[in-house]
Amino acid sequence: MSQAETTRRIGAAREKVALLVEQLGRSFLGHREIVEFLALAVLCDGHVLLEGAPGLGKTTLVRALASALELDFQRIQCTPDLMPGDVLGTRILEEQDGTKRFVRVPGPVFTHLLLADEINRATPRTQSALLEAMAERQVTLYGERIELERPFLVIATQNPIEMEGTYPLPEAQLDRFLVELQLGAPSEEDILRVLVSTTGGDGDRTGRAMTRVELLDIQDLVRAVPAPESVLRFAARTVLATHPQREDSPAAVRQGLRYGASPRGAQALVLLAKARALVGGRLHASVDDVAAVAAPALRHRLVRSYEGEAQGLLPDTLVEMALAAARPH
Repeated sequence: MSQAETTRRIGAAREKVALLVEQLGRSFLGHREIVEFLALAVLCDGHVLLEGAPGLGKTTLVRALASALELDFQRIQCTPDLMPGDVLGTRILEEQDGTKRFVRVPGPVFTHLLLADEINRATPRTQSALLEAMAERQVTLYGERIELERPFLVIATQNPIEMEGTYPLPEAQLDRFLVELQLGAPSEEDILRVLVSTTGGDGDRTGRAMTRVELLDIQDLVRAVPAPESVLRFAARTVLATHPQREDSPAAVRQGLRYGASPRGAQALVLLAKARALVGGRLHASVDDVAAVAAPALRHRLVRSYEGEAQGLLPDTLVEMALAAARPH
């Protein structure tokens, strides 16, 4: 592909992504940074963990995303009695013309965009039912291996406040999420906009930003964005700097963490950096792109030690320390 053609495709993709962010902003008021990072994750074909208190509009945001992309959408309300079959599907015995046969009834996982609401309320057995789908984009149901149609995106929400009756996600499942986005309290102006929009009428409707085929094309384009070796090395050094066993890791990391980020974390850094470069109209990813996406890409992959929790060391603070250690001196 010529540079002129690449520039043209990047320009067209930028317009589509800008329209996507605009459309999401009509339904999800405030937290523009969250919307932008969600768009980057979708461009990377990655799963998203949304963490925030009740009433902040997490479900509204995901529904708006499905509408803007015109994707098939399914929602699971996770509860302790939710079973794996409620997610993956089951088989029923059907009789027709005297012949009996098993018929597969697909579950909500067979969709383009799956919202797992309050995922930490599901039992570990049910949580693990999503592992194969999230990691390999396929499902094994009664010995039959079934591929999931692209794109397949899981956006899970969880409430960080209420812990009674919940089952914290294991590290293996957290690692499947490309990013963790944390929704804080809205500002006074944001609440005012919500009140005007939701108590005075129907509010704005989310319009289409791009088709499924256009989304798949942009996802392929993101992976084609070059990342120089210096950027790859910076991503690798950042991840290694989160490992407390390494002598060259920052002192706070060695004391405050039990485990650092996995190579999947480095992959997330590079993919998100490529997507950010594309949205910014640049022809290759940079070190600054990696630094800008490091917190949402790594915060959920760090396991703090007892000392780190007692001292109140936040994962984002430790990520910043790892970035500083990884930069060339």
